[in-house]
Amino acid sequence: MPSSPPPTAAPTSLIELRVLEGPNLYFPRAAIKVTLDISGLSGASEATAARFADRIGLRNARPGEPGTGFRQRFALRAVGRLLRAVAHESGTMRLAVRVRPTADRHTIVVAFPWRHRTRAQELGRAIADVLDAVPGADIDEAVGRAARRVAAAEAGPGPTTIKPDVPVVAVTGTNGKTTTSRMVAHIGRCHGRLVGWSNTDGIYIDGELVEAGDYSGPSGAGRVLAHPQVQLAVTETARGGILLKGIGLVRNDVSVVTNVTADHLGLHGIDTVDQLAEVKSVVAQITRRSGWSVLNADDPRVYAMRHVIRARPWVFSRDVDSPGVREVLSDGGRATVVIDGWVAVLRPNADPDPLVELVDVPMTLAGLSRFNVENTLAATSAALAVGIPRATVVEGLRSFLPDAEHNPGRMNFFSMPGGVSVVMDLAHNEAGLEAMVEIMNGVRAPGQRVLLGLGVVGDRTDELIEKLGEIAARDSDVVAIGHKERYLRGRTTEELEALMRAGAERVGVTGVPAYPTEVAALSALVGQALPGDVVGLMCHAERQECYDWIAAHGGTADTTATLAAKVRAAGG
Repeated sequence: MPSSPPPTAAPTSLIELRVLEGPNLYFPRAAIKVTLDISGLSGASEATAARFADRIGLRNARPGEPGTGFRQRFALRAVGRLLRAVAHESGTMRLAVRVRPTADRHTIVVAFPWRHRTRAQELGRAIADVLDAVPGADIDEAVGRAARRVAAAEAGPGPTTIKPDVPVVAVTGTNGKTTTSRMVAHIGRCHGRLVGWSNTDGIYIDGELVEAGDYSGPSGAGRVLAHPQVQLAVTETARGGILLKGIGLVRNDVSVVTNVTADHLGLHGIDTVDQLAEVKSVVAQITRRSGWSVLNADDPRVYAMRHVIRARPWVFSRDVDSPGVREVLSDGGRATVVIDGWVAVLRPNADPDPLVELVDVPMTLAGLSRFNVENTLAATSAALAVGIPRATVVEGLRSFLPDAEHNPGRMNFFSMPGGVSVVMDLAHNEAGLEAMVEIMNGVRAPGQRVLLGLGVVGDRTDELIEKLGEIAARDSDVVAIGHKERYLRGRTTEELEALMRAGAERVGVTGVPAYPTEVAALSALVGQALPGDVVGLMCHAERQECYDWIAAHGGTADTTATLAAKVRAAGG
């Protein structure tokens, strides 16, 4: 006899239960995030939905017809009330709850803070079990059974969120956060402090890389603060860590938000730039009241964060007459701006304090690099805000260089034999690539070409990958693809090539060649470059290998004087 098929698992409303160990998108403390499939409640009859509402205390509810937007809004309200009802009947008298829709009408997220991990997780699972039982079941019994389960569960351990004993500068944003955090750390070391900082490259203690890897999440901050000799912590905080684990610290002393642009959209429920800005704002929201939140006054989404912070606002802008600068100063805050080519600090009812000319800040390329001017303003604000003396801040700005030692992988400049320049940068999104091309044009000799090595990471959206292909083809004279094998993230090289080439074809560029590695793309482009040309490489996977290739072929890192000479020769 043929064997019967194995039984299929009963459908469940629980899509994901995630423990957030620290401040997060929903609460300024540890929370449980439960992603739920509400198909059962959405498809239940109006009578069943009304019975459910009555059991959990939603009087006079109007559930709406099954499968409609009205039913979804009812479900959001009902799931929040269900969570409170089960918590109350299991012994928790008060519970804060946040419920949010997602891009899928049948999927919602509910979050609540926790003090005891095991019991809180059981509460999240119990809610899903009640939703499983909604269609055609004894709803009263299902809610009661869930409450008894939660009451009987072990309490479990408490949160491990760290309360820092040393000053913390937390930096977030879409572009510039790594450069800004490195600048702040460098200035702190100029002040004689032993600085620990974490970023996408690893953990650094007093300038030495002690552990490589992406530590832009909570584990990075924890490892830095666990070091017994650290006197100042500088943490780079990425959106992924906030969404997946929460921030590892209870608070910071100074926060910096550089900007918010389209990047990593379509991941973990973040589909729009506005939603991404809300995630980034968590870093500013946990800045202590006596501290400072450093915000980009020229980015509307970042500037709007002043409405949700407790700390004092310190804005930065390239425009001294920015409305944001005026408003913050009138409210008693501070601002760092550019006046007549000088980095200057503004305080209410006081004359501007000129710190240093942009031509003396190597990272700005004599003011040519718009993004690095903004990073300089942000780092200056943060360093002053955390208490580093003015003279030391100026010293740090003058001595921080755009080279592989101070800022690896970010706007690193080299000179190759034959008068060819090479620029390496991460340039992982639209704004980053446009900034890179801006710099390349600023150092190429008159009449010469820009040759660009284009590469993408696989976890970007199709639209973003195509847009990068379009920008690269539109703004360069020669473009080639250099793949990042270690960062395909579920894609194939053929798929990524097709998307990048589709973007290039939108601006009339066809037949874009592709190379298996970043080094191979760099070699091919330098091989066809002429004196005065600039080769740019969007480098991420093989940074050290590219450094080694450049050195092996006679290339040298540009000094500040060399860069200044190139800018002058280009007419910048």
